[in-house]
Formats: sequence, structure tokens, C-alpha cells
Amino acid sequence: QVQLVESGGGLVQAGGSLRLSCAASGRTGGPYAMGWFRQAPGKEREFVAHISWSGVQTHYADSVKGRFTISRESGKNTVYLQMYRLKPEDTAVYYCAAIVWGHGSNWHEESAYDYWGQGTQVTVSS
Repeated sequence: QVQLVESGGGLVQAGGSLRLSCAASGRTGGPYAMGWFRQAPGKEREFVAHISWSGVQTHYADSVKGRFTISRESGKNTVYLQMYRLKPEDTAVYYCAAIVWGHGSNWHEESAYDYWGQGTQVTVSS
């Protein structure tokens, strides 16, 4: 089992910044490829960003490209999501997820991820 714990969410004004963190514990191994998803009220959960196990490759949803940056501590299962120029439409619960068993080629799909955190709320006021 891998436990993922997110932190760093909160309330911020439009145009502001937040940094989310996700730390993995439990099963040893990795580092794992990891990703961030989000779910806004009344909407489906959607892909936000992905980072490969090495940290060399990153991918972003078009809606956050140029504003969000995913990174990780080298060799560790700790990832960050730095969010800049936040918009009210970024309001959502943000989830961290890890790819432990699969090859992760479908990194933009929820089905690629084996473990999920509980989520952290991000609210952007206008």
C-alpha cells in the first residue's frame, strides 16, 4: 500500500499563487511517476499535470500550461504543484496520484494511477 497525503490548499484571490505538496509513504520502492488531478463542483475529475519517475518528463493540461509547474524531489516520492496566476475556474479539490504498477503511458487518464490521496481544496476568489 502507498499512502499519499496532499497539503498546501487554501483560499487565494484571483491572480495569486499556491503551492501544493504530496508526500508518499508506505510501500517502499519507486520513485513513482505521479500526477495531479482536480475535481470542481458538479464536474468530472480531470487531469492537471504528470511527472515521470525521473522528473525529466512533465505533461500539463492545456488549461494550466504556462501557469502551473509540477516538480519532484530527486529520487523521492514527493511532488509539488506550483500554481501561478490562479483563476476562479481553478477552484477544485486537487488530488495527487501515483503510478506504481503500470507503465504510465496513459498518464492523462485516471486509470493509469494506482493510488490516490484524499485531496486538498483550492478556492480562488474573484
